[in-house]
Amino acid sequence: MDPLSDVLALLKPKSYMSAGIDIAGPWAIQFPGMGKGIKTGAVVSGDCWLAIDGVADPVHLQTGDCFLLPHGRAFLMGSDLNVEPVNAFDFFAANRSFGHIRTQNGGGDCLVLSSRFTLDGHQADLLLAMLPPIVHIRDHGETFALRHSVERMMEEMRKNEPGSTLVLQNLAHMMLVQALRQHLDTSSGGTGWFFALADKQIGTAIGAIHNAPAHPWTVEALASHAGMSRSAFAAKFKDRVGKSPMAYLTQWRMLLAGERLGTSRDPVSVIALALGYESESAFSTAFKREMGCSPRQYSQLRVNAAA
Repeated sequence: MDPLSDVLALLKPKSYMSAGIDIAGPWAIQFPGMGKGIKTGAVVSGDCWLAIDGVADPVHLQTGDCFLLPHGRAFLMGSDLNVEPVNAFDFFAANRSFGHIRTQNGGGDCLVLSSRFTLDGHQADLLLAMLPPIVHIRDHGETFALRHSVERMMEEMRKNEPGSTLVLQNLAHMMLVQALRQHLDTSSGGTGWFFALADKQIGTAIGAIHNAPAHPWTVEALASHAGMSRSAFAAKFKDRVGKSPMAYLTQWRMLLAGERLGTSRDPVSVIALALGYESESAFSTAFKREMGCSPRQYSQLRVNAAA
């Protein structure tokens, strides 16, 4: 897989709700936080305001705009943020449903579609840390794939045919990936693995690490993949990713190790060998330095969390 797919696989996003709001008149809805979760949304028609807990300035969303909330924070959405908000649970319980779309006051002023994802991956905070509290994707006519997913989602919500829940789940995942792609294409820059993927040379090196994490990589070998000299590559990688190539390699290996410790019964020695470590001791030292506890302690924490 490619690096973005690898990371999403570790996050394990599961769409547990996709819904639409077709609303008229002054309105405001308060949505609760969702802990480890992601919300995606799109304004199909009309416009509204979006205010995120902990973010100073609200965002004005217009027709065709999409948004991504990667940190599960509570938020307020409405035509006017000074309107007394209704709780989201009360709104969805009180208003008439047309398929998956809730309508208030006959609708027509603003239509918003959204999906919520829970994240089963235990490394969500590490993997999403570099994304801002809100990703605002403006419709500039270059978001065809994303708009297509939104249009298909709206059609599916309105028809509500047999199997619509499964179709909506798949469309929600497509919308999530396309929103991340679009943010990567249009962002003005940033530091971290996500933004580094936009750089062809550094992205190639990250892809090599992800494709063969157990390989005995050196800075020289990764620089060769990137088509750069060792010194230029090392400097550029640190600048784009925020850490050295070897530090990134270790982090990715430990994230994979954490996943295996939580989902398999493989002994630590087997996991260590599979990730390129010749000794369990060397692996355990690297794991504790990166993850804050020993592999066995981490595995027990995962067992306790699942109990």
